[in-house]
Amino acid sequence: MVNPTWLALLTAGGVGLLIGIERERRNAEPGHPRVAGVRTFTLISLSGAIAAIIGAHAVVVAGLFIALAALAAYRASASTDPGMTTEIAMFATFLLGVLAGPQPILAAGLGAAVALILSAKTRLHGFVQETLSATELHDGLLLLGAVLIVLPMLPDRALDPWGVFNLHRLWRLLVLVLAINALGYVGQRALGPRLGLPMAGLAGGFISSTATIAAMAAHAMVHPSQRAAALAAALLSNVATIVMLALILGVLAPALLPTLQWALWLSGVTAAVIGGLASVNAWRAPSGSAESITRGRAFQPRAALLLVAVLVLVLLLSALLSSRLGQAGALIAAGIAGFADAHSAAASLAQLHSAGSLDGDHARWGLLLALGSNSISKIVVAYVNGDAGFGSRLLLGIGLIVVAFGCGLGLS
Repeated sequence: MVNPTWLALLTAGGVGLLIGIERERRNAEPGHPRVAGVRTFTLISLSGAIAAIIGAHAVVVAGLFIALAALAAYRASASTDPGMTTEIAMFATFLLGVLAGPQPILAAGLGAAVALILSAKTRLHGFVQETLSATELHDGLLLLGAVLIVLPMLPDRALDPWGVFNLHRLWRLLVLVLAINALGYVGQRALGPRLGLPMAGLAGGFISSTATIAAMAAHAMVHPSQRAAALAAALLSNVATIVMLALILGVLAPALLPTLQWALWLSGVTAAVIGGLASVNAWRAPSGSAESITRGRAFQPRAALLLVAVLVLVLLLSALLSSRLGQAGALIAAGIAGFADAHSAAASLAQLHSAGSLDGDHARWGLLLALGSNSISKIVVAYVNGDAGFGSRLLLGIGLIVVAFGCGLGLS
C-alpha cells in the first residue's frame, strides 16, 4: 500500500505538472506575457502539499506567500495582459496541493478539470461571445433560478382538502417541462438546420403536441418544400407526448408507473418508429429541411406556466367531480381535459391516484381516454391548419400510437 504522504506529494506534483504544461503552452503564444510555467506551477502545488503535512500555520503562511506572488505577477503583466487567469490558477493550484493530502482522488480530478477549463479558453470565449445569445443566456439563468431558488422554497405538501394541490410537485413538473424543452432546443442548434424542424417538433411536443402539430401543418402550407420535415416534426411530437406521460407518472404517481409499462413502451416505440421513418424521408428530400428556423428562446415560460395553470384547473375539476360522482367523475374530467392537453389530464389522474381518490384500473383507462381525446384534437388541427394529405398521414400515425397504447393496457 502506498504511503499517504508520498501519495499526497505525487498527486500534488502531477496536478501542478498538468496545469503548468497548459500554462507553458499558453505562454508560448505571441504577445502573451511569460508569468508562470511548468516548474512554477509544480512547485506551487508541491508547496501546498508540504504545507498541509506541516500543519495549519504553514498552510496560512504559504497561502499568503502564493497570494502575494500572484499579485506581483499580475502587476508586472497588467499592462500587456489585464486578465487574471494565470494568477487565479496559481492560487487554485496551491489549494489543490493542500487538498492532495486528505483527498488525493478529488484533487487529481479537480486538477484535470482546471487544466481543461484553462485549455478551452478560445472555445469558451467563442461560445459566449459569438454562439450564445443574450436571450439564451437569460433562459439558462431563468431555468437555474427556477431549480435552485424557487423549488427549494415551495412546501412539499397538499394545500387543498382533496390532497392534490402540491406546489412543490407542480413546480417540479414546470421545471421538468422547461428543462426538456431547452434540451431539445440545444439539440436543434447542435444538429444544424437540416434536422432543425424535426428537432423543434420533438421539443415542442413536451410543451404541447397539439400546438406543435398545428404550427407544423401551417408551416407545411406556407413552405411546401419543407412538407416532409414538417410532417416528421408533427409525428415526433407524439414521442414527446408519451415520454412526458411516463415522466409525469414517475414524478406524481411512481406506484402507478410499473402497471403501465407495456402501454408506454409499445406506444413509445411505435411513435419513435413512425417519427423516425418520417425523419429519414425528410432527410432524403431533395430540398432543405428547415431553412426558415432561426435562433430564439430555449423555451417558452408562458406556455409552460399556462400548462401548469391548466393542470391546476383540471386537478380541481377532477377532484370536485370525483367527490360528487366518484371515480367515474375523474374519468369524465380526464376525457374532457384530454381535448386540450394530455399532460394535464395525466397529471390530474396521477395526483388523484397518489392521493388515494382513484384506483389503478380507473387511472389506467382514464389515461387511454385522455390520450384518445387528445389525439382527436391533434387530427382536427392538422386538417384545419394544413391540408387533407397532411391530416391523413398524421391520422394514420397517431391512430397506430393510440392502438399500441390500448394493446399495452390489455397486456398489463
